[in-house]
Order: sequence, then C-alpha cells, then structure tokens
Amino acid sequence: INRYFADPQYYFQVNDDYVRNKLKVLLFPFLHRGHWTRITEPVGGRLSYKPPIYDINAPDLYIPFMSFFTYVVLSGLVLGLRGKFSPEAVNWVFMKGLVGWFFQVMLLKISLMSLSGGETALLDFVAYAGYAFTGISLAILGGIVWSYSYYPLLAWTCICMGVFLVQTMRRVLLAGARSYDSTRHHYFLLFIGVAQFPLFLWLGNVSLNLLF
Repeated sequence: INRYFADPQYYFQVNDDYVRNKLKVLLFPFLHRGHWTRITEPVGGRLSYKPPIYDINAPDLYIPFMSFFTYVVLSGLVLGLRGKFSPEAVNWVFMKGLVGWFFQVMLLKISLMSLSGGETALLDFVAYAGYAFTGISLAILGGIVWSYSYYPLLAWTCICMGVFLVQTMRRVLLAGARSYDSTRHHYFLLFIGVAQFPLFLWLGNVSLNLLF
C-alpha cells in the first residue's frame, strides 16, 4: 500500500461534500452507516488508498488544520471576553494546542507500535489526532453562546472522538497486525478512548495556566 507520506497534497484532496460528511462522522459516529475500512485502487501495479474526496474513511489534514486554527481563534475570543487577551496569551494557546496535538499523535503511534500493528503513515496519525479540535472548538463556541452548554458539548464530543478513534484504530490494527490478541487489543483501544477525556478537559480549558 502506498502510504502517501511523501505526498502531503493527498490529505488536502477534499470537497464540500467530503467535509460535511466527515464532520457528521466525527460528531455523530454512532450514526455512521457502512464499514470503517478505507478504499483501495490499483495504481501503477500496486494498491493505493483513494484520496479523501472519494473515501469518507480516508484521513485528511484540511479539517484538522481548520479546526486547530478555529480553536486558537475561539480561545482568543474567550480570553478577550475575560479581559485577558494579549498576543502572548494567544501564542500560549497556540503552543498548548500543538503540545496536545503532539501527545495525541504519540498516543496513537505508540499504541499501534506496541500492538505490532504494522506501518502506518505518520501523517495519518497527525490527521486522526487533529480531529479532536473539531469537537473542542464546538464546545468552546457553545460555551461562548451559552455557558451552561460547554460541559455537555465537551462530554458529547469527547465520547464521539473516542468512538471514532476506537473504530479507526481497530481497522488499522486489523489491516496491519501480524497477530491478533483480542483481549490485549481491546484494552489498548479502550485506553485510547478513555485518554480523550483528560485531553479534551485540558485543551478545552482556556486559561493561561499550564494545567487547569
């Protein structure tokens, strides 16, 4: 399988329909009908994954990057409403988001490596990890509109992200694992899902403190 690591443009081959349908999968994964596997096609005598525009299950970087910058903008707005806005504060939120993104990538990568799940493109992990900012941004926006909606929205989007990652990583494991230990794999998948709660709480808490 061509892993597309050398072609970042692959991850930006999206259109309006893909973005709309992908957001539905991220925010309502329970309603996703059909399989979670990616679609392949023969290209030059080898199998390659179809780009996101043709496959709803393919990872993309358009939504993660747009969600990340939306997260930074909304966090800056929250700080402004609290009278704490400054260029340094926005820079802190930006760096905090990057650190959270990095930890999510490492969580997915290390989990896959520990389960002998084969090789997966690094940018795939970057994309999967970056989808978290979609739910976090929605929760922050909800908190701006109505403060009481923040925690329910954060909890919902956190659960949805956990379900999405569990389904996605299960597919990755089944596709590349040399051996399948159902109990061990299920524990790691559960850990990935549960790990979203502290990550969402940390990133969703717009403050200038290191922790909360």
